[in-house]
Amino acid sequence: MPSSFLKALAVAAGLGLAGLSASAPALAQDHKGEQLYPLFTYRTGPYAPSFIPFGAGNRDYLNYVNDVEGGVDGVKIFIQECETAYEIERGIECYERYKNGYDGALTAAIYPHSSGLDVALTDKARIDKIPIVSPGGGQNIATDGRVFPYQYPLIFDYWSEAQIVVDFIAQKVGGYDKLKGVKIATLYHDSGYGRDTIEPLGILSKKYGFTDIQIPVPHPGEQQQAQWQQIRSAGADWVFLRGWGVMTPVAIKTAARVGFPADHIIGDIWSGSEDDARPAGSVAKGYLAVSVFPPGTDYDIIKTLKDKIVDTGKSDLKDKAKFGTVYYNYGVIEAITFVEALRVGHKKFGNRPLTAEEGRWALENLNLDDKRIAELGAKGLISPLRTTPDNHKGETIAAKIIQWDGAKWNALTDWIKADSTLFADTIRAKAAAYAQEKGITPVAQTN
Repeated sequence: MPSSFLKALAVAAGLGLAGLSASAPALAQDHKGEQLYPLFTYRTGPYAPSFIPFGAGNRDYLNYVNDVEGGVDGVKIFIQECETAYEIERGIECYERYKNGYDGALTAAIYPHSSGLDVALTDKARIDKIPIVSPGGGQNIATDGRVFPYQYPLIFDYWSEAQIVVDFIAQKVGGYDKLKGVKIATLYHDSGYGRDTIEPLGILSKKYGFTDIQIPVPHPGEQQQAQWQQIRSAGADWVFLRGWGVMTPVAIKTAARVGFPADHIIGDIWSGSEDDARPAGSVAKGYLAVSVFPPGTDYDIIKTLKDKIVDTGKSDLKDKAKFGTVYYNYGVIEAITFVEALRVGHKKFGNRPLTAEEGRWALENLNLDDKRIAELGAKGLISPLRTTPDNHKGETIAAKIIQWDGAKWNALTDWIKADSTLFADTIRAKAAAYAQEKGITPVAQTN
């Protein structure tokens, strides 16, 4: 999830490698034979409202796998929470605590739940050989597994998101050839996360001829009058809103005050939850957002979780109104990627807990095709996901556009697929530059 990349890099540089030996394997062996899942939480702090439904969906799916299915191929998952309060320093402490396993349970992968923490762990993960997985919020250059063998920006990235937003606008105006002269303003959280779409939008504007307007909003984004006046003065036709936290409802309400229509504002994946739209009140009706984690309770796996976990009192979700929301379903989707990676690893290494190196192999050989997604009861909830040693994001990148009707989100489109070749050369070049800077020799991973 988004955070300041610059802050992350500064923290990582300041800590250096001093913490690498701070955590030794636990002496106790009470959970030997189980697979550790370190659940990095932020139940406290300003972003807790986002994590709470996410964490519930995450835990509910893993509890379902443990309690109903008897584990992953018979291997139970040992969940250990570690509170980060969405602070990078505390996130690194959690990483050090669980990177070598805990209480006899092995660590196969770590999901940091923060884009900034993902960046801060880049060098550590490579040295420690610990897979770092960030569905929807990882570094785009980490798609290149030749340079980043231990990082996995699964499912989605912000460059693909920029492409999908432009694709949707092209559909609305009558085709790519009609984009010439259209003015698209990006109102972005002034952090590494927010700035990550500046470069791809610049490339797309040159390709299609639309006017690219970039407007930053300082954290936390509680004052935006000047920015929306700028949007109005520039004559923007569409706004791509890349917010986080309080910035999003403030943006929707401020847009209404200056007379900008909500149905021409397209929110980022972190600006498209119920808690982003509902606080804006009636003026949010018509607001659009990119969705990689579709909301709703009609998916078979979500129905199963309600029946087997929620209704039986085993759910981590206290506010049942959050069931089936964007962040709850996101938690389920992420847990699916973890469980399916374990299944892939078991087919090669046997039905036992995976080591980090075995987890790495499994993560780069995921293949969630339509058949498997249907078997999981997740048709429509997650798009196909196939990774390779060279491609750690997935070969098919897609998202839906959803629209707020005043009470709930509705899917406006089916999955819109990004063209994976469009930025491929640029991403490879950026990864190569990183490799040169760090003295890394890019080598395709072997199976």
